[in-house]
Amino acid sequence: MAEVVELVHYPVKGCAPVTAPTARLHAAGLAHDRAFMVVTPDGVGRTQRRDPALARVRPRVHGQEGAGELLSLRAPGAGELTVEVDTEGERRPVEMLGRPLRGIDQGDTAADWFTQVLGVPSRLVRVPPDNDRVTDGLIPGTCRYADSSAVLVVSRASLDALNARLAARGAEPLPMSRFRPNIVVAGWEEEPHAEDRVRRLRIGPAELGYAKPAIRCAVTLVDQETGRKRGPEPLRTLAGYRRAAQGGVAFGAKFSVLRPGTLTVGDRLQVPAWGASEV
Repeated sequence: MAEVVELVHYPVKGCAPVTAPTARLHAAGLAHDRAFMVVTPDGVGRTQRRDPALARVRPRVHGQEGAGELLSLRAPGAGELTVEVDTEGERRPVEMLGRPLRGIDQGDTAADWFTQVLGVPSRLVRVPPDNDRVTDGLIPGTCRYADSSAVLVVSRASLDALNARLAARGAEPLPMSRFRPNIVVAGWEEEPHAEDRVRRLRIGPAELGYAKPAIRCAVTLVDQETGRKRGPEPLRTLAGYRRAAQGGVAFGAKFSVLRPGTLTVGDRLQVPAWGASEV
């Protein structure tokens, strides 16, 4: 039986992950996942594609979503900053990978801190509580500042298959962190990339619906510990066997939330519906 072995959320888009033994799954994804985004002064979202040093920022949210939240931030050489999260301020237009969205600016202190860490003028915004973003895919849904869907699922078997191919080329194995998943699954060892075929997924009281394959970008080239790019892998190897029908190379699958609930490491997975892989 397949089961959840990791639950991961990323409070600030592009920054370091937070793992937890249990997590509340909302319609827009795991609690606090991609609730914040670093932007240029003009509101254009920063990602590891151009600002890989984001990976060195370690955020953590304290308190319930939208109710007296505190955001703590740590980075080498910059110390620690605690931000009283503003969820009521003016909505300003922001842009994330070309998509027009909205954000609530979190003030000059947070802006100055990120400007120091990244070395370029930056500000921090939070997704508004009334976020109404609609995501696409086979089963649409909603999310905050994630690229395109609420939840990214990757199996350990998929990573093992990739690392076997890397080893055959004399390349070093890669950790799961390169792919920044939300839910890591064990138990599909006999079928790497089984997540591609899942159409409905039940985990405890929650249910997910398949949206699309996760098309990978240059973020996978970034060492998540150092915040520096590390050569052509895994994209070079994935291009040899994981080309998606719609273009690009795929690793993992993206899901929309059909029924919220609390997830726990060790939860067994039920798959009421399977389909054909799009890769």
